[in-house]
Amino acid sequence: MLVPRYLVPFHPKRIPHHFTDVLIIGGGLAGLRAALAIDRKMNVLVVAKDRLTQSNSNYAQGGIAGVLDPEDRFENHVADTLTAGGELCDPEVVEMVVREAPERIKELIGWGAHFDEDSAGGLALGREGGHSHDRIVHALGDATGKEVMRAVIDAATGLPNLLAWPNTFTIDLLTIDGVCRGALVWNERHGKTLVWAKQTILATGGAGQIYRETTNPPVATGDGHALAYRAGCELRDMEFMQFHPTVLYIAGSSRSLITEAMRGEGARLVDRAGYRFMADYDSRGELAPRDVVSQAIVNQMEKNRHPNVYLDLSHLDPSRVRSRFPGIAASCAEFGIDIAKDRIPVRPGAHYMIGGVTVDLQGRTAVPGLWAAGEVTSTGLHGANRLASNSLLEGLVYGAHTGEGASAEAAKLDDNFHVEPLENPRVEVVGGETLDLVDIRNSLQSLMWRDVGVRREGTSLEDAAQSIDQWCRYVLRKQFNDPQGWQLQNMLTVARLMIYAAKQREESRGVHFRTDYPKSDDQRWKRHIAFHREA
Repeated sequence: MLVPRYLVPFHPKRIPHHFTDVLIIGGGLAGLRAALAIDRKMNVLVVAKDRLTQSNSNYAQGGIAGVLDPEDRFENHVADTLTAGGELCDPEVVEMVVREAPERIKELIGWGAHFDEDSAGGLALGREGGHSHDRIVHALGDATGKEVMRAVIDAATGLPNLLAWPNTFTIDLLTIDGVCRGALVWNERHGKTLVWAKQTILATGGAGQIYRETTNPPVATGDGHALAYRAGCELRDMEFMQFHPTVLYIAGSSRSLITEAMRGEGARLVDRAGYRFMADYDSRGELAPRDVVSQAIVNQMEKNRHPNVYLDLSHLDPSRVRSRFPGIAASCAEFGIDIAKDRIPVRPGAHYMIGGVTVDLQGRTAVPGLWAAGEVTSTGLHGANRLASNSLLEGLVYGAHTGEGASAEAAKLDDNFHVEPLENPRVEVVGGETLDLVDIRNSLQSLMWRDVGVRREGTSLEDAAQSIDQWCRYVLRKQFNDPQGWQLQNMLTVARLMIYAAKQREESRGVHFRTDYPKSDDQRWKRHIAFHREA
């Protein structure tokens, strides 16, 4: 199936142009950390799809992992990450990220981030599933992302060399002779604009909205994955979507995250009968890695013919519970649930996209002039299953690396941007009946949840592939004039890659569980699956 190079036609003589040294696409933690690393002599443009506060980073509850306890060692954090990753992590990447963690956390404190403290005035360190030591710094109890993003947004938006365009949709990356030269963007005020940049950093976040059940905000539609694919980047590990085990499950409510730190503090998982079941599946109980806990919950739901399980904190100190998790307490109280006394209904939901754009240690992609950081990437840190609280850390480390690298490369180029006439891309216009985009999107989300969710199976994956191929045949050929259509095209493009990768990997590894191939097969599949548009 041919994926069009550009989603829309455009003519360079008929739309505005903007010039900048470095273009950053995405206003989450990775993108803004990149901005803070760029030489102040450089002009930086940050393009954000929504407000800067609307990102997966902002909604992160758990915290940031780092070796800060004298009893802990870098080697321990490295070993925990490698163990969780299903033997697909890149050890060199893991070592680099883990050793930079303390420095990156101290940077945040320097920019004004206030992390929770213990009784002695030091950083309060928590523990989450898969970690062997207390090493998670958190803020506002259960709203680490909110506090971190507040500090980083304040620091970045105060830079004299930074310009931010919120509520601006990036349609496609611009490439000439295989080199990234910027991007085509759109907003309601100016319509389409060609942004020319010496270097471009992609930091667009995740793709959880491809699923019916997700912790991700509405902006997480996989746009960066799709536009990087169209521009010629390699995408790999697309079968690895991490499902968070505990997502609030109440009819009529948003599927908000119930942080893993709650289990770290002693919360128990019980079924409808009150039975504590995790010991039946793993000796680590509630502190097993996320893939193990998600599988156990799905099994228990099936056994009991019940749509969810429950988190129980009634055995813990009520005042401690409410003070440690004020955000969750407030959310649950809206539905008459007192988290210190009542069981919290939870089930898994799509949470973190492990797969993405292949990058090197500095965040370079295969397309010259293009860098990438954060959830849009596949760095090798997470392997087949991300260890809790390593995601914000990855965004900080690779944000810093891409900012430094892009700044250095941009400094080598003069201000003559050599704007070349772009060939007006030919996008086939398909007429006929107007499409119901909401219906297609709902159908896609239901299909992905049903057939490419916590459990996968060959026949259902084949059915999913046939359905999505059919949708792609007519949706990708259409020309749309606003983000609703472009988002759907991106979601279909990314979902299709995810389905084909899941179908190809005939084994179970990390977050990818095949009921028809329940064991890992190192001989055939201890490797990455990659996609490239030209192939």
